[in-house]
Amino acid sequence: MRIHFIAIGGSIMHNLAISLANQGHQISGSDDQIVEPSRTRLLEAHLLPEEIGWFPEKITSDIDAVILGMHAEADNPELLKAQELDLKIYSFPEFVYEQSKQKTRVVIAGSYGKTTITSMIMHVLKTLGRSFDYLVGAQLEGFDRLVNLTTDNPVIIIEGDEYYASTLDHRSKFHLYHPNIALISNVEWDNFKSVISQEDYYDQFRTFIDTIVLKGTLVYNKEDKVLQSLVGETMVCKINRHGYKSPEYTINKGITYLHYGDEQIPLQVFGKHNLSNIAGAYTVCEWLGVKKQEFFEAIKSFKSSIRYLEFVASQDGSVVYQDFAHTPAKLRWSIHAVKEQFPQKELVAVIELSAYDSLNKEFLANYRGAMDEADIPVVFINKDSFKEKNKNIDHLEQDIREYFGNSSVQVVLDLSNLSYFLEDFKSKGYNLLFMSSSNYSGVNMVSFADKFFKND
Repeated sequence: MRIHFIAIGGSIMHNLAISLANQGHQISGSDDQIVEPSRTRLLEAHLLPEEIGWFPEKITSDIDAVILGMHAEADNPELLKAQELDLKIYSFPEFVYEQSKQKTRVVIAGSYGKTTITSMIMHVLKTLGRSFDYLVGAQLEGFDRLVNLTTDNPVIIIEGDEYYASTLDHRSKFHLYHPNIALISNVEWDNFKSVISQEDYYDQFRTFIDTIVLKGTLVYNKEDKVLQSLVGETMVCKINRHGYKSPEYTINKGITYLHYGDEQIPLQVFGKHNLSNIAGAYTVCEWLGVKKQEFFEAIKSFKSSIRYLEFVASQDGSVVYQDFAHTPAKLRWSIHAVKEQFPQKELVAVIELSAYDSLNKEFLANYRGAMDEADIPVVFINKDSFKEKNKNIDHLEQDIREYFGNSSVQVVLDLSNLSYFLEDFKSKGYNLLFMSSSNYSGVNMVSFADKFFKND
């Protein structure tokens, strides 16, 4: 096929382009910006556009398919030309479905946890030598790309999300895959991050359940009350329903052991959410024909999906972890997980808040008590992120402590002061957990760990 990508520089788009080129398809593409690592990967695959920008003359009648990325707007000149020529235009989830109709499609969904569950399933299948295709939204340990699409692998594992497919198609991406096996980890509407109402958000998951193929399987977290309710509302669907719940476990000398009959399985991950994720991954793998003993042997070597309670460094008994904490609840759970895992150590917990979120008092009120379990709670706000350099932040520190409901919260307003704080801190007897919903203001976490250990 001759396939053209509009917005080829996107994280999924460039990976899909490379995967299709490896199959022998003729690939072209355009974009008005291509940044790393997309640029280098496209260059190495000989797919990097010669010029940056949109060129409607590239769109010709002999193109078999146009794949439209999220970055492209409705008035994109290449898109308008493709519509004028009546070419077949796909969003990437539509195209992936078309290419995997003959495969067993496994789609992992949920407000959070889906990346970790997807990576657990992929890790187990890879460890067992099973062949499979996949599409994921983040770089995973042990996999060098986000998309692997072949003509012969019998199974595809897809991390599905609820955001719209393209500028032409406002259906949620995960509505387009029509899974044979679907998993939902949880459903939690965030009134500050969501662009739709709570009911509309829940509807995305109701519709997702409706898209499961006849006699397909829904795997779901029985401990999530909202999800339980949604599953009950969709009982007319003729599908299998398989609920899971968190397994029993014990912690001994900083290692979590999963209970499996009389056996205790040592894990390299910890925290109740990771244990719940393991239960979900196991249930999906069971439906894929993986035996219990095979799964638990393979899961022993699973480390972490990138940035989800991810180990960074250790020294003299102290450890540093980083985590993606995008909600107050996730912040609270992550702190609890590290404290539970290492009860003999004091915990320094650093959360990076968005500069503009930190000025929203209604938003801050949701964080009340979220850091109470940390021995030294630190809120980091990079004041350099404010576009208006004269922004009045005189009362910001006081507001943070008031809304967190914790007078011991330390507030740090720039990167250099955070570095000084870590360098001056006597780390012996302490662990460090650094959390953010963005990129830690570009901080290299290994260098921050070195600063933390410098004065032990």
